Amino acid sequence: MGHAPGEDEPGGERALVDRARRGDPDAWEQLYRRAYPRLVAYARRRLVTEEQAEEAVSETMVRAMDAIGRYRPGAAGLQGWLFGIARNVVLERYRSGSRLRATDPAALAARAAPTHPGPEHAVLDAEERVLLRQAFDRLSPQDQELLELRVVAGLDAEQVGALTGKRAGAVRMAQSRALARLRAELEGLSA
Repeated sequence: MGHAPGEDEPGGERALVDRARRGDPDAWEQLYRRAYPRLVAYARRRLVTEEQAEEAVSETMVRAMDAIGRYRPGAAGLQGWLFGIARNVVLERYRSGSRLRATDPAALAARAAPTHPGPEHAVLDAEERVLLRQAFDRLSPQDQELLELRVVAGLDAEQVGALTGKRAGAVRMAQSRALARLRAELEGLSA
Protein backbone atom coordinates (compact mmCIF):
# COMPACT_ATOMS: atom_id res chain seq x y z
CA MET A 1 0.00 0.00 0.00
CA GLY A 2 3.03 2.29 -0.23
CA HIS A 3 3.04 4.31 2.97
CA ALA A 4 5.75 6.74 3.91
CA PRO A 5 8.35 5.28 6.27
CA GLY A 6 7.21 5.29 9.84
CA GLU A 7 3.52 5.85 9.10
CA ASP A 8 2.53 2.40 10.29
CA GLU A 9 4.76 2.59 13.34
CA PRO A 10 3.04 3.77 16.51
CA GLY A 11 5.09 6.96 16.57
CA GLY A 12 4.26 7.71 12.94
CA GLU A 13 0.56 7.17 13.44
CA ARG A 14 0.61 9.17 16.65
CA ALA A 15 2.34 12.08 14.91
CA LEU A 16 -0.21 11.95 12.09
CA VAL A 17 -3.09 11.98 14.59
CA ASP A 18 -1.51 14.87 16.48
CA ARG A 19 -1.22 16.85 13.25
CA ALA A 20 -4.83 16.02 12.36
CA ARG A 21 -5.97 17.19 15.81
CA ARG A 22 -4.30 20.52 15.13
CA GLY A 23 -6.31 20.76 11.88
CA ASP A 24 -3.39 20.09 9.52
CA PRO A 25 -5.02 19.54 6.09
CA ASP A 26 -2.05 17.49 4.88
CA ALA A 27 -2.48 15.08 7.77
CA TRP A 28 -6.17 14.68 6.95
CA GLU A 29 -5.33 14.09 3.31
CA GLN A 30 -2.86 11.36 4.31
CA LEU A 31 -5.45 9.76 6.60
CA TYR A 32 -8.05 9.90 3.85
CA ARG A 33 -5.75 8.45 1.18
CA ARG A 34 -4.66 5.61 3.46
CA ALA A 35 -8.16 4.69 4.58
CA TYR A 36 -10.27 5.38 1.48
CA PRO A 37 -9.66 2.22 -0.61
CA ARG A 38 -10.57 -0.20 2.18
CA LEU A 39 -13.40 1.94 3.57
CA VAL A 40 -15.07 2.33 0.19
CA ALA A 41 -14.64 -1.39 -0.56
CA TYR A 42 -16.39 -2.19 2.73
CA ALA A 43 -19.21 0.32 2.08
CA ARG A 44 -19.66 -0.86 -1.53
CA ARG A 45 -20.34 -4.36 -0.30
CA ARG A 46 -22.89 -3.21 2.25
CA LEU A 47 -24.80 -0.50 0.38
CA VAL A 48 -26.80 -0.63 -2.83
CA THR A 49 -25.07 1.99 -4.97
CA GLU A 50 -21.58 3.29 -5.56
CA GLU A 51 -22.85 6.76 -4.71
CA GLN A 52 -24.15 5.57 -1.31
CA ALA A 53 -20.78 3.95 -0.59
CA GLU A 54 -18.86 7.11 -1.42
CA GLU A 55 -21.26 9.21 0.64
CA ALA A 56 -20.81 6.82 3.57
CA VAL A 57 -17.03 7.20 3.39
CA SER A 58 -17.35 10.98 3.18
CA GLU A 59 -19.63 10.95 6.23
CA THR A 60 -17.13 8.69 8.00
CA MET A 61 -14.33 11.17 7.44
CA VAL A 62 -16.48 14.15 8.51
CA ARG A 63 -17.31 12.33 11.74
CA ALA A 64 -13.66 11.41 12.21
CA MET A 65 -12.68 15.06 11.86
CA ASP A 66 -15.27 16.01 14.47
CA ALA A 67 -14.21 13.24 16.86
CA ILE A 68 -10.42 13.18 16.41
CA GLY A 69 -9.99 14.96 19.74
CA ARG A 70 -11.61 11.97 21.47
CA TYR A 71 -9.58 9.34 19.60
CA ARG A 72 -7.38 7.26 21.90
CA PRO A 73 -4.98 4.68 20.53
CA GLY A 74 -6.14 1.21 21.37
CA ALA A 75 -6.29 -2.32 20.06
CA ALA A 76 -8.22 -1.27 16.96
CA GLY A 77 -5.70 1.41 15.99
CA LEU A 78 -6.57 4.34 13.80
CA GLN A 79 -7.74 2.17 10.88
CA GLY A 80 -9.98 0.17 13.20
CA TRP A 81 -11.36 3.37 14.69
CA LEU A 82 -12.22 4.64 11.21
CA PHE A 83 -13.87 1.31 10.37
CA GLY A 84 -15.90 1.57 13.56
CA ILE A 85 -17.21 4.93 12.39
CA ALA A 86 -17.87 3.56 8.89
CA ARG A 87 -19.70 0.58 10.34
CA ASN A 88 -21.97 2.93 12.30
CA VAL A 89 -22.60 5.10 9.23
CA VAL A 90 -23.54 2.04 7.15
CA LEU A 91 -25.85 0.71 9.90
CA GLU A 92 -27.53 4.13 10.19
CA ARG A 93 -28.10 4.21 6.44
CA TYR A 94 -29.63 0.77 6.66
CA ARG A 95 -31.94 1.77 9.51
CA SER A 96 -32.97 4.94 7.70
CA GLY A 97 -34.23 2.98 4.71
CA SER A 98 -31.15 2.59 2.53
CA ARG A 99 -31.12 -1.05 1.58
CA LEU A 100 -28.07 -3.17 2.19
CA ARG A 101 -27.11 -5.70 -0.38
CA ALA A 102 -25.40 -9.00 0.12
CA THR A 103 -21.67 -8.82 0.06
CA ASP A 104 -20.02 -9.96 -3.10
CA PRO A 105 -17.95 -12.81 -1.72
CA ALA A 106 -15.94 -12.95 -4.91
CA ALA A 107 -13.99 -10.14 -3.31
CA LEU A 108 -13.10 -12.51 -0.48
CA ALA A 109 -11.28 -14.74 -2.97
CA ALA A 110 -10.01 -11.96 -5.22
CA ARG A 111 -6.85 -11.32 -3.20
CA ALA A 112 -5.63 -14.88 -3.49
CA ALA A 113 -7.12 -15.78 -6.87
CA PRO A 114 -4.57 -15.73 -9.66
CA THR A 115 -5.68 -14.43 -13.00
CA HIS A 116 -5.95 -17.21 -15.56
CA PRO A 117 -5.52 -16.63 -19.24
CA GLY A 118 -7.84 -18.43 -21.57
CA PRO A 119 -11.60 -18.52 -21.91
CA GLU A 120 -12.08 -21.89 -20.20
CA HIS A 121 -10.55 -20.52 -17.02
CA ALA A 122 -12.73 -17.41 -17.22
CA VAL A 123 -15.86 -19.57 -17.41
CA LEU A 124 -14.73 -21.72 -14.48
CA ASP A 125 -13.83 -18.63 -12.45
CA ALA A 126 -17.25 -17.10 -13.14
CA GLU A 127 -19.02 -20.31 -12.09
CA GLU A 128 -16.96 -20.50 -8.91
CA ARG A 129 -17.82 -16.88 -8.07
CA VAL A 130 -21.53 -17.56 -8.50
CA LEU A 131 -21.31 -20.57 -6.17
CA LEU A 132 -19.23 -18.61 -3.66
CA ARG A 133 -21.74 -15.73 -3.77
CA GLN A 134 -24.63 -18.15 -3.14
CA ALA A 135 -22.79 -19.86 -0.28
CA PHE A 136 -21.88 -16.52 1.28
CA ASP A 137 -25.49 -15.33 1.06
CA ARG A 138 -26.50 -18.35 3.17
CA LEU A 139 -24.27 -17.28 6.07
CA SER A 140 -25.69 -15.32 8.98
CA PRO A 141 -25.30 -11.53 8.86
CA GLN A 142 -22.80 -11.81 11.74
CA ASP A 143 -20.63 -14.29 9.82
CA GLN A 144 -20.82 -12.11 6.71
CA GLU A 145 -19.77 -8.99 8.59
CA LEU A 146 -16.94 -10.79 10.36
CA LEU A 147 -15.54 -12.11 7.09
CA GLU A 148 -15.92 -8.69 5.47
CA LEU A 149 -14.02 -6.97 8.26
CA ARG A 150 -11.27 -9.60 8.44
CA VAL A 151 -10.80 -10.48 4.78
CA VAL A 152 -12.18 -7.62 2.68
CA ALA A 153 -11.25 -4.74 4.98
CA GLY A 154 -8.05 -6.45 6.08
CA LEU A 155 -8.46 -5.70 9.78
CA ASP A 156 -6.66 -7.96 12.21
CA ALA A 157 -8.39 -9.90 14.99
CA GLU A 158 -7.57 -7.27 17.62
CA GLN A 159 -9.09 -4.48 15.50
CA VAL A 160 -12.25 -6.47 14.76
CA GLY A 161 -12.47 -7.40 18.45
CA ALA A 162 -12.27 -3.76 19.46
CA LEU A 163 -15.06 -2.93 16.98
CA THR A 164 -17.35 -5.76 18.02
CA GLY A 165 -16.59 -5.94 21.74
CA LYS A 166 -14.98 -9.39 21.52
CA ARG A 167 -11.56 -10.65 22.47
CA ALA A 168 -9.12 -11.25 19.59
CA GLY A 169 -9.14 -14.99 20.32
CA ALA A 170 -12.93 -15.06 20.07
CA VAL A 171 -12.74 -13.21 16.75
CA ARG A 172 -10.25 -15.75 15.38
CA MET A 173 -12.44 -18.62 16.56
CA ALA A 174 -15.57 -17.03 15.06
CA GLN A 175 -13.69 -16.47 11.80
CA SER A 176 -12.60 -20.09 11.72
CA ARG A 177 -16.18 -21.23 12.29
CA ALA A 178 -17.55 -18.80 9.69
CA LEU A 179 -15.06 -20.06 7.12
CA ALA A 180 -15.99 -23.66 7.96
CA ARG A 181 -19.67 -22.81 7.45
CA LEU A 182 -18.83 -21.08 4.18
CA ARG A 183 -16.86 -24.16 3.05
CA ALA A 184 -19.76 -26.45 4.01
CA GLU A 185 -22.25 -24.29 2.12
CA LEU A 186 -19.98 -24.18 -0.89
CA GLU A 187 -19.53 -27.97 -0.84
CA GLY A 188 -23.29 -28.41 -0.56
CA LEU A 189 -23.85 -26.23 -3.60
CA SER A 190 -21.09 -27.93 -5.57
CA ALA A 191 -22.40 -31.45 -4.94
